[in-house]
Amino acid sequence: MADRKGSSGVSSRLTVRRKEKAENDAKKEEKSPTEAEKPEVNGKEAPMENGEAGAAAADGEKPEPIELPPFEIITGDRMDPFFFKFQFKNVEYSSGRNKTFLCYLVDHGGDGLMRGYIEDEHASGHAEEAFFQQILTNYDPACKYTITWYMSSSPCATCATKLAEILRSRKNIRLAVFSARLFEWEEPEIQAGLKLLASVGCKLRMMKPLDFTYTWDTFVESDEQQFTPWEDCQENYEYYQDKLADILQ
Repeated sequence: MADRKGSSGVSSRLTVRRKEKAENDAKKEEKSPTEAEKPEVNGKEAPMENGEAGAAAADGEKPEPIELPPFEIITGDRMDPFFFKFQFKNVEYSSGRNKTFLCYLVDHGGDGLMRGYIEDEHASGHAEEAFFQQILTNYDPACKYTITWYMSSSPCATCATKLAEILRSRKNIRLAVFSARLFEWEEPEIQAGLKLLASVGCKLRMMKPLDFTYTWDTFVESDEQQFTPWEDCQENYEYYQDKLADILQ
């Protein structure tokens, strides 16, 4: 069955910049917020450079924060292997992983299998909503859709509610969501959102080691290199799957 590839132009142009950012996030992962915000010199907080204190205290005003440009939703065919190994790693505490990667397969029995991935920066919209706005643009109520998502983390409460509304109104869509990690699973609103998704027929499951291998082969620029799961991949899958089962029972 032929594939319909997504647009990869924007993704390729931003690969270097985003990879540098991800590498910096990975280096900071082991530091606590205090360590990251307060550099130390010989065990003491480093003094401010000349001019910094004066500029901050001038006229009693606080320095204005730097306004960064908003990040866009990125779509493509295959992602950089570094992003996959960092963003999809099913660790319990996801420090530095402040975005969502969503790999999708869409079978609607007509023009073959659509596949690709979406990446967001949690700025203006999330990957789940962007899928229906930017990928499934030619939705046909007369067709039956089987959609599979492999996500770096499960949907937030807001996205879960929106997805439930879409599945209620589009009875011809069958959605399965396989997640590497559970997003803030201890929060009551997150648990309620996952239960709501399950109640409208969405299949929810954590990614198994075989799912990581499949995603690597299908959605990553692997240069034919084989994927080797990290040491605790199976253990972390079982941990998250137990948590999800407790939520959905």
